[in-house]
Amino acid sequence: MRFGLYFSNLFLSQQIFLFSLFSFTSSSLFAETNYQKNSSSILGPRVSLKSDWVGTNKVKSSLQILVMAGHADSQGLAGAGTSGSAVALYGSKPMDPTISDELFWNLKVRDAIVKLGKARGLNISSYEPGIRNIDDGNDPKTNWSFGARHIREGGYAFEIHFDSYGEFGFGSGLIPAITRSLNTVDESLARRFGRYPLFFRGGLGAPRRGIRILEIGKLEGKLEEMLRSSSSQKETIDYVALQIVDAISDGLNLD
Repeated sequence: MRFGLYFSNLFLSQQIFLFSLFSFTSSSLFAETNYQKNSSSILGPRVSLKSDWVGTNKVKSSLQILVMAGHADSQGLAGAGTSGSAVALYGSKPMDPTISDELFWNLKVRDAIVKLGKARGLNISSYEPGIRNIDDGNDPKTNWSFGARHIREGGYAFEIHFDSYGEFGFGSGLIPAITRSLNTVDESLARRFGRYPLFFRGGLGAPRRGIRILEIGKLEGKLEEMLRSSSSQKETIDYVALQIVDAISDGLNLD
């Protein structure tokens, strides 16, 4: 009964959220029925870089999934994450002055994914390094090290990120692990969010360790506005989490 009530409330809140979203956008959106068009109206543009990889490896429905917040261990460094257009361009106050706005949202989305995923019956967990500034990327407490160990033990690990605003970002999409064993979860996430090239930027630190990076969208425009608004923040985070959990479930064939 508790799960039934939870999903009923979540479904209702999603419907209210989407109704509010469509009311907020231009009238042309009312005619759009394709999922990707509706999703892009919230998340912004998808990555448009050339990419030809396909995730075909089948995975078990019991696959151990690890979700991490990107930049959770690199505050104060060059890789602290984007501040978002609201702070960088328009002088808004950071959501939390001790961390980047990207990390602030990464943490909230990470936790929402795990909460919903567990309620859906996924074998899913998160990792929190507990230290916001670890200089050595190979320190055993970093996302990279913990995620790499999880993968060596047969699990699937990905980091949540929001892309840079404006010309500095590329848009939503999955940056795959650098491996020949891309699977159906990779494929499902890429179809829903977009598909980055296998060797994006020559191969980033996380993908070289087998960890996927999921760019939710550029931290700007409507997405950032709805995240920052107290009237739509929770619904927006829940919406993003729902798209990710749905994609993972599709990749695990948990219809």
